[in-house]
Amino acid sequence: MASEHFRQHSKVMATGSRHWLKGFSGLAVCLFLAHGALGQQSATNNSALSLIDYPQNTGKVQPLRWSGVPKWATIDFQLRGRTENQTSVNYISGNGQVYELTRVWGGLEVRPAKWLTGYIQFVDVHALGMPLKYVSANQRNAFDDRQAFLEFHAHDVKVFAGRQELRYGGERLVGISDWTNTSRTWDGFLGRIGDKNRLDLFSSSVVVVHPTSLDKHGSGLTFHGAVGTMTTWVPHTLVQPFVYIRAIRRVSSQQNLFGTETEVTPGVEIASTEPGGLSFDVLGALQRGSYSNDSISAAAGYVKAGYASQHMFWKPRLLGEYDYASGNPHTDLQRIGTFDQQYPSNHNAFGLTDLFGFENIKQERINLDLTPTKRMSLLIQQESMQVSSNRDSVYNGAAGVVVKAPSAGFASYDIGREFDASGKYLIGDSLLMQLGVGHFSPGTLMQGNGHGAPLTLAYLSLTYRFKMNHESVAP
Repeated sequence: MASEHFRQHSKVMATGSRHWLKGFSGLAVCLFLAHGALGQQSATNNSALSLIDYPQNTGKVQPLRWSGVPKWATIDFQLRGRTENQTSVNYISGNGQVYELTRVWGGLEVRPAKWLTGYIQFVDVHALGMPLKYVSANQRNAFDDRQAFLEFHAHDVKVFAGRQELRYGGERLVGISDWTNTSRTWDGFLGRIGDKNRLDLFSSSVVVVHPTSLDKHGSGLTFHGAVGTMTTWVPHTLVQPFVYIRAIRRVSSQQNLFGTETEVTPGVEIASTEPGGLSFDVLGALQRGSYSNDSISAAAGYVKAGYASQHMFWKPRLLGEYDYASGNPHTDLQRIGTFDQQYPSNHNAFGLTDLFGFENIKQERINLDLTPTKRMSLLIQQESMQVSSNRDSVYNGAAGVVVKAPSAGFASYDIGREFDASGKYLIGDSLLMQLGVGHFSPGTLMQGNGHGAPLTLAYLSLTYRFKMNHESVAP
């Protein structure tokens, strides 16, 4: 049965290779056109994320040498294919779908001067085998520009200008959503002072993916922030205070009156991993502001605490977690109480099935991590989810409404429970295999509002990353 699955996986990957060839040919065009406006792969200091409990790629980026690449340039690629099987797409019982999510990233970094780096990256992603009516907005994007920015640097000061990634802390408020096929980037400016201890200031607008045309951002710069990152002030601890501001020119209030939105989200994240095996990650955020003629008053946060043993068999790590994001109780008709989750990386925040977002939700969760070998890691987890307010809706990971609350409110707070098991295995040094299965059991709220179909999601993913640099030719 396993061999048959791999044969199907290979067949779908072969179908996807035709799309990948388009991406490779597109990079060749980029190599000729990009010599004036490029940058490094991400405006993110990844060392600041090492203490944060968020799923990351493991393994090395395989280095390759090619004399055709100039000494001042680097070419990089990421190839990813993920076979998924869902048993009830769109909460329709019996609507099972098997499909292949393919993703190709190809980038070019240039270093024309000591104080200047440029980077450009294309993306080509598809949902092969999925009927078009079920393909979501984050699963398909024909050959397009994902990143294109310049980095100006001098000592501990850097300025990034152009299309780029933004990632902070556990990425629960601002992240690229790497698990999704399209991922997320921003157009704008980022200034950074410092390195291990630093201050980031940015002004940007999120890029909207258009599957069949060029991706574009909204009108003007609408998302701004100031983020401090301290990694050496407290031993083994990362402290990250932040303020995010959303400024939208035209919104419609609960009274259907048009106006502007100014939403301010201050907060802090603190994460620590102690030498004895104890760890914790705490985030708290408030939201205040105005939404046309309505006021905004919301809050969210989570607490994670765990213990890992390096001396026991398979090095177990047990982690408990509680999440909370406020909902709108509708007790004040001119107040909005639903927490705005901003731009998160929501994968596995509320289970592997990725059905829900960080809005009007409460979650209790327990994780057990196991490490049988250096190349293999396993994760078993159980979640229980409820709405914070029974008079507000249930939201998905994209902040869309899954179940709209009736005027009298839901009769139950119970969204449901989920059980997940997943694993990673590193083949060689550069090929990462991931597989997992998640089963969501709808609670009373979902069952009583037309969403009572249980969902099982299974996946098998392969990711390969490499970069090419110049190789000197012997005389």
